[in-house]
Amino acid sequence: MTRTDLRLSSCTLAVHDLNEALGFYQDVLGFEIRDDDGPEGMQWMSVGPPSQPDVQIVLESPGADSGVSPADRQAIAELMAKGLLGRLVFVTDSCDAIFERIEAAGAEVMQEPINQPNGARDCAFLDPSGNMLRFTQPRQVVLTLESRQAHAATGRPAP
Repeated sequence: MTRTDLRLSSCTLAVHDLNEALGFYQDVLGFEIRDDDGPEGMQWMSVGPPSQPDVQIVLESPGADSGVSPADRQAIAELMAKGLLGRLVFVTDSCDAIFERIEAAGAEVMQEPINQPNGARDCAFLDPSGNMLRFTQPRQVVLTLESRQAHAATGRPAP
C-alpha cells in the first residue's frame, strides 16, 4: 500500500454569531478573510491562514439559511452546544507556543498540551461556537552523532 496524504482545501463550520467567530479566527488565529460573497440572505465568511492561500474555512450561521427547517436548526444548535459539530486539526511547529497564545486570548481549553503515544504533542480548544480546534506537533526525529554511528555500525541507514 502507498501512503496517501490528504490536505484540506475547504470546509464549513457552523457558527452561532458570525461576527464573534470572525473575530476569533482573525484576531486569535491570525486568519485572513478570503471571501464573503454568498447568496442573498446567507450569512457566511470564508477565512484561512495567510500562509496557505488554497485553504478556505467557511464560517456559516446556519440560522440565516431560509432553507433550514426549525427542527434542523434545533438539532444544529444542540450539536453546537456540545462541541460536536465541527472539528479541525492543524499541524504546528510548536504546540506549547500556540497553546500559550490561544489560551492568553481567552479561548476555552479542551486539552492542555500532552505527548501522545505516537510521539506527537497536541492540545485542543473550542472556538466561540463550540467547534473543536486541535493543534498537533508531529514527532521530531533528532539524530545525534552517536545514533548515526550506531546505525553505520549495523550497516543500516539512519532513519
